[in-house]
Amino acid sequence: MKTKPVFVYKGDALAKYNFGDNHPFGPKRHHVFHDELERLSLGALVQITPPSRASIDQLALFHTSSYIDQVSRASEDGKGFLDDGDTPAFLGVFEAASDVVGTTLAAIDAIMHGQARRAFSPIGGLHHARRDKAGGFCVFNDCGVAIHYLRENYNVQRILYVDIDAHHGDGIFYDFEDDADLLFADIHQDGDTLYPGTGASDETGTGNAVNTKINLSLPPGATDNEFSEAWAKVENYLMDNPPEFIILQCGADSLAGDPITQLNLTEASHRMAALSLCQIADRHCDGRIIGLGGGGYNLDNIAKAWTQVIRAFLVNQKS
Repeated sequence: MKTKPVFVYKGDALAKYNFGDNHPFGPKRHHVFHDELERLSLGALVQITPPSRASIDQLALFHTSSYIDQVSRASEDGKGFLDDGDTPAFLGVFEAASDVVGTTLAAIDAIMHGQARRAFSPIGGLHHARRDKAGGFCVFNDCGVAIHYLRENYNVQRILYVDIDAHHGDGIFYDFEDDADLLFADIHQDGDTLYPGTGASDETGTGNAVNTKINLSLPPGATDNEFSEAWAKVENYLMDNPPEFIILQCGADSLAGDPITQLNLTEASHRMAALSLCQIADRHCDGRIIGLGGGGYNLDNIAKAWTQVIRAFLVNQKS
């Protein structure tokens, strides 16, 4: 049987999504990951693939037209903030953010068309952006666009979104809170101690979607042991909720030494979560899973965590 590659996205268009040297989401994140990936020489089953740009119609699958226009205007003068002070505008921010979204959609296309079994985009997973506003370094929410894109273009309805970023994925949780077909599992630092201050364990969805979402908080200082205990709950939840497609937001800011979070995980947690999800994907949805880099502001941690996800994605790459 033919072996399918893991598509990994690389290009200056992705690297341009950053907020400058003095911002936590700086310009080196893309390159440090790819430098480590190249150093590891994981072989021909990793296919480096260029970015793509989302159209306005694609952005509008999730975002309001007024907000898209707002970002477009801010992109022309590059001044001010797109939220209350975390997410600066810069010249070309509209195009850079559109490239993040378009690359995530290209990863979906590659999987759904049978070119790749799995795919990974390091500058993706911008999970704080809401339909009508930016938040937490996130301009356009590529995850939210991706969910609608899968449904409208491929009739994939039952989607699993898993988030292991230290910050709660509020932009996905609240905008799909009443959507019973959006399965949601998020392990994050306790919202009482970290932005955005959400993701309590009693937030399980609303209306017909009650109990289709799980939020698992870790205390500051939590280690791989606490993550493993939380992950067991995710696996148990998924036993009764098989998906058709999996989106993994694998922020590296949950590793020890991140400058703006207080968890003490290692990259072993990322590998464990990715391996587990690949097994679930192989069992229920023809192996279909994409990884999105998400947060992470310690460059060494980014390189270690995301390459462990790639290693996991390479396991059992037989179609």
